[in-house]
Amino acid sequence: MAKTMIGVIGGSGLYDIDGLEGATWQNVETPWGAPSDAILTGRLDGVPMAFLPRHGRGHVHSPSSVPYRANIDALKRLGVTDVISVSACGSFREDLAPGDFVLVDQYIDRTFAREKSFFGPGCVAHVSVAHPTCARLSDACEQAARDAGITVHRGGTYLAMEGPQFSTMAESKLYRDQWGCDVIGMTGMPEAKLAREAELCYASVAMITDYDSWHPDHGAVDITTIIATLGANADKGRALVRRLPALLGATRAPCPHGCDRALDFALLTTPERRAPEALARLDAVAGRVL
Repeated sequence: MAKTMIGVIGGSGLYDIDGLEGATWQNVETPWGAPSDAILTGRLDGVPMAFLPRHGRGHVHSPSSVPYRANIDALKRLGVTDVISVSACGSFREDLAPGDFVLVDQYIDRTFAREKSFFGPGCVAHVSVAHPTCARLSDACEQAARDAGITVHRGGTYLAMEGPQFSTMAESKLYRDQWGCDVIGMTGMPEAKLAREAELCYASVAMITDYDSWHPDHGAVDITTIIATLGANADKGRALVRRLPALLGATRAPCPHGCDRALDFALLTTPERRAPEALARLDAVAGRVL
């Protein structure tokens, strides 16, 4: 049985976690550069936890400038086994209201200005992201949300847009009416893909702040309205996180969905042709198979 370490990536409005025992901000160096910020580590109900503010404290990173590879590498390097991604999003569904949470299970990736893989020249790999989030971890998040009195919806397709601008009305209607998306955000990708490459279980908790621009009764997205909703959502997010250690436990069996073995058959470059500099960069994320 492996030891559980929970990693929480906080999105807009969620820049810290309360109640960590022995809380310390740690700077972590990675081959992919510096993470978004130092990482807050400690224990919650006896279970090790690491918290990383995705945009940095003070919100200094835009969705496009977030160092996604460094963030995932740093969490893996610290020993994290389970990553909970908390992020703000817009809703394409009348019944997914501002203040509700959605446990995302699918993505459509429309980002284009970000590095999306740890692998490349010198060490090529292809992992499956057919099911990009971990059902076991999502189960725990759903139970934690319900225990905290949060209205939570299980399952949904997340349209990942580049940003930083919000959608045009035409785009919003396309994603909703023709593509069948449920929520829209700017940070879910490539984060989920990178977590799978790093063999980390990953769950996405999308906190709804608005109805994007499709809704005839709500008009265009207004950042002041979003900020007003973010505060309440952040408190709910903390309440969810506080309940996770009791649900996940201090030890864990191998992931029943294979998240922690995603690289078993993913590497294509033959051992004798793998570049030493590429292998050095992959020491944390792919060390198990290299």
